[in-house]
Amino acid sequence: MRLKGKKAFVTAAAQGIGRAISETFIVEGAEVVAVDLNSDLLSSLAGAKVMKVDVTDKKELSEAVQSEAFDVLVNCAGVVHAGTILEASEEELDFAYNLNVKSMFYGIQAALPAMMRSGQGSIINIASVCSSILAAPNRFVYGTTKAAIIGLTKSVAIEYITNGIRCNCICPGTVDSPSLHQRLRNTGDYEKAMKEFVARQRMGRIGTPDEIAAMALYLASDDSKFTTGQSQIVDGGWSLG
Repeated sequence: MRLKGKKAFVTAAAQGIGRAISETFIVEGAEVVAVDLNSDLLSSLAGAKVMKVDVTDKKELSEAVQSEAFDVLVNCAGVVHAGTILEASEEELDFAYNLNVKSMFYGIQAALPAMMRSGQGSIINIASVCSSILAAPNRFVYGTTKAAIIGLTKSVAIEYITNGIRCNCICPGTVDSPSLHQRLRNTGDYEKAMKEFVARQRMGRIGTPDEIAAMALYLASDDSKFTTGQSQIVDGGWSLG
């Protein structure tokens, strides 16, 4: 088991990518603390210690992260807003920045002291190829905040590389998840929207949460001990253009 003896803290673990990562880590021997606002869905995650946590609340998240000394921190919480810059509201941008970026800031600040004391740690941030890697239409707020995550990741990586702490991000393409299906329904034409999403994936399909979890497993394990500051793209070839 590749994570035997490691303790991992995973946000947004109730469903989608966060849940797949949690389940993969458990199978690979990690002790997992899984947090989410949706306590009902979270309660069915077998093998993990589950906690209802609002990751936009600095005190609440910091106390949860500092409840134990974690070897791995996975920042997975995020939200997708649709629209151009002219259609975006300041409230939407603030909400997305608080959830997509500041929650990672809070979690990393809380986790770093224990990682520094132990001389090792792996921080994994979920970003997106829709960021500074490529532009997608109607994703101004989302792309802006996900680009910020890439910058955050590189900054943390360079500052703590000599402390044995690695920080990387995963940049998925379109991934099958409950939030994706809700966004498709919100377009008013689910089938048309799904075809458009699939069409931009050069492999001819969208990704699965388990495929993102496989990359997270690599980054959490000692297999990636010479890897830091990287944006690991898992997008079915979308970013090839």
